[in-house]
Amino acid sequence: MDLNLKGKVALITGGTRGIGRAIAFKLAGEGVQLVLNYLRNRRAAEETAAEIEALSGQRPLLLKGNVGEQDKVAALIAEFQEHHNHLDILISNAASGVLRSALELTPRHLQWTLEINALALLWLSQAARPLLRSGSKILAVSSLGSTRAFPNYAAVGASKAALESLVRHLSLELAPQGININTLSAGVVDTEALTHFPNREALLAHSLAQTPAGKLVTPDDVADVALFLCSPLAQMIHGQTLTVDGGYNIVA
Repeated sequence: MDLNLKGKVALITGGTRGIGRAIAFKLAGEGVQLVLNYLRNRRAAEETAAEIEALSGQRPLLLKGNVGEQDKVAALIAEFQEHHNHLDILISNAASGVLRSALELTPRHLQWTLEINALALLWLSQAARPLLRSGSKILAVSSLGSTRAFPNYAAVGASKAALESLVRHLSLELAPQGININTLSAGVVDTEALTHFPNREALLAHSLAQTPAGKLVTPDDVADVALFLCSPLAQMIHGQTLTVDGGYNIVA
């Protein structure tokens, strides 16, 4: 099926690892011109760019920057504009956060986590708005922690809940202009980020046992749904959170 994405321009934050990387490969396979943001690991970014170039024949533009800081986002979009005068797909995927008991959280823990996981979407949407046009798509990547409780996930879960709320409120303003903004919520996915969880193995085992589909969600599973939400097929989906978890969330 032709998704009519060839030649479109996409910016993916955190686009060189994990779910963001998987989304980048899916979009590249459809002929999308990619701009990938990363924070620190230039080597991993270059390796991802080389693999995508081998797949699609087009090398992604790599932009370094911390999207949790409003001035850095403005600089990122300004650098983007040196190469492109419009933006068809904006994916706010970069994420971080403090994994600690709620009773141990400090204001700085919460500030950092909210800035990178929720406010980044707002700063990106504001800065990129002049580049967006009718038919453009914005996609935020969330997690089940926005609605469910997990050990040591209080700060991240609260930030993801804030992210999903921002998507709904931004949709009120963007939908009338023909711009779709939605959230993609992933179940437990075994990516590099999960290595920071002290209970990683127990979390994976529990998730597998509780997932009706009988297997864990992969980055490619999430990327497939992202591809749909970025396509014209999703033109009447506005302000929604689509969950990709193999049914984990329906189990009591």
